[in-house]
Amino acid sequence: MNRIMPLLAALFLGLFIFSTTFFTLDQRKYAVVFQFSEAVRVIKDPGFHFKIPLLQEVRYFDKRIQTIDEEAPARIQTIEKMNVKADSFIKYQIVDVEKYYKAVGVDEKKAVDRLRNTVNNMLRDEFGKRTVQDVISGQRDEVMNLVRKVADADAARIGVQVLDVRIKRVELEDSTLNSVYERMQSERKAVASQLRAEGSAAAEKIKADADKQREVILADAYNQAQQMKGEGDAKAAAIYAESYGKNPEFYAFYKSLDAYKQSFAKKSDVMVIDPSADFFKYMKNPRAGSGK
Repeated sequence: MNRIMPLLAALFLGLFIFSTTFFTLDQRKYAVVFQFSEAVRVIKDPGFHFKIPLLQEVRYFDKRIQTIDEEAPARIQTIEKMNVKADSFIKYQIVDVEKYYKAVGVDEKKAVDRLRNTVNNMLRDEFGKRTVQDVISGQRDEVMNLVRKVADADAARIGVQVLDVRIKRVELEDSTLNSVYERMQSERKAVASQLRAEGSAAAEKIKADADKQREVILADAYNQAQQMKGEGDAKAAAIYAESYGKNPEFYAFYKSLDAYKQSFAKKSDVMVIDPSADFFKYMKNPRAGSGK
């Protein structure tokens, strides 16, 4: 009995020393070995590792991607001096644990506050240069890319990489909704008036062009008609001349019939002529020209 107790005590002491000499590192974490509160070694590879018992201690830092999700949306003012509420989140990862520890120590809250302040300040700067419509839809991706780049550059000083910055939601405050609706209504009315004015101007131009084309077409048609009439008259005169040369009496008879037709075209016409005049020669005797 007297021999067993010292052996058990030695065994427990050995187990205690062994448990405080070796430690395991999970692949999801970094380890920093401290000696008298000073970091003496950074371990990134997972597995079993050694430390001096009772003299050194180990602290762990998560190497997985972390998310900062704002509990309450930030109140930001746009270039129109309108207040909006922007709800955003940040994704980051520790990439240099030694620099991270030197910058913020073991207090993760300091790193989170620094990233949050950087992103919120950038959002205020960029929103202050843009309209509500720009930050809601028009230039939202551009704003996010700018904010992410600036936040990542600042985060690199503390050993952190910013992977993404996103705005989940942008809402107008109730007090500014009515003014936004009124402004949008005025803008739409102005656009509608401008479109109507441009449409009226285009219609007048089209109408004037159509009238011009109509005048040109009518003038061309009149010229063609006059030319055809002249050609027809010339052919008729030639035919008359040819007929007169072949049979002067028939020509005189035909011309008299044509004169009768023209003279008695209307029933209301009244003619005062001597019945013995030559005008009625062929009416009184159709064979007058033949000399019979």
